Amino acid sequence: MMQDMTTRAPAEARIYGPRQALARFWRWEASGILVALVVLVAALSLATDNFLSTYNMSVVARQAAFVGLVALGQTLVLLVGGIDLSVGAAAGLSAIVGSIALTQWGIHPWLIIPFTMGFGFLLGSVNGVFVAGLRLNPFIVTLATWEIFAGLTLVITKGYPIRPLGPEFTVFGQGKLFGLPLPVVIFLAIAVLLIWMLSQTRIGRNVFAVGGNRDAALLAGIRVRRVEFLAFGLAGSLSALAGILFASRMDAGQPSVGEGWLMGAITAAILGGTSLRGGQGSIVGTVLGALLLAVLANGTVLMNVSGFWQRVIVGGVVLIAVLVDLLRRRD
Repeated sequence: MMQDMTTRAPAEARIYGPRQALARFWRWEASGILVALVVLVAALSLATDNFLSTYNMSVVARQAAFVGLVALGQTLVLLVGGIDLSVGAAAGLSAIVGSIALTQWGIHPWLIIPFTMGFGFLLGSVNGVFVAGLRLNPFIVTLATWEIFAGLTLVITKGYPIRPLGPEFTVFGQGKLFGLPLPVVIFLAIAVLLIWMLSQTRIGRNVFAVGGNRDAALLAGIRVRRVEFLAFGLAGSLSALAGILFASRMDAGQPSVGEGWLMGAITAAILGGTSLRGGQGSIVGTVLGALLLAVLANGTVLMNVSGFWQRVIVGGVVLIAVLVDLLRRRD
């Protein structure tokens, strides 16, 4: 009996030892992005004097929140094997419609956010109808709706911002909760909700099943078109949330809202381990990807890197992200 216990203990130690824990960590899809984020933060804290200041950390977190919300929606679309190029334009159009609803239609400030998210869901549903319902190529469909949404934004505003939005509404973009900017709190809350949905609900399991093998999902009785439609609708809704929160932050509904968010959203999702082919990814990874991009952008500003080079750096990060996704799939 004693001999059996002594031989069993080392086996348990081998199973749960530090080496196995480290191996499990490296197998995690988002392990690389977490290590890269820690290294980048350490490097910038040594290279600059005020990177770790409270104010600068608040700026980084808020920037990550806006793009991160769009990236969360993009993650859902990528998980079902699609892609949505219209998320930035949907954010801009939703922000404008929400601002008009506040300033001209008399909707109460506390109802503007759910109203705008509902409008964003309708925009995403347009993509869902063409992609899930009519089986058109998501790249072509969302490229077209990108132009349509962006054009409608300019038609409605004629290029002029809608302001002011008033202090009752700007609190959502400028206020704080528990010492954190309110957009950051909302971003984290949405991320936690999506983590629960994808891991604990049938809808979440269906999302991975559809992205992993659409034909097998059909044979298993999953309503594939409904899952794809929901993913595009939620992507539009989360883009709208990001757009209206940014408008609240700036106290203005600006036609340019969301113009640079598409690239950041896709990059954050891919860097976080979400595959372009669907069926693989994580919300935690997308959150870390959004943080990495925000830290990278902030660091280049603090180090006085030219804005032209910033675009080169972001483009390089995108290429690296796509290459990593390809190598991961080959393994």
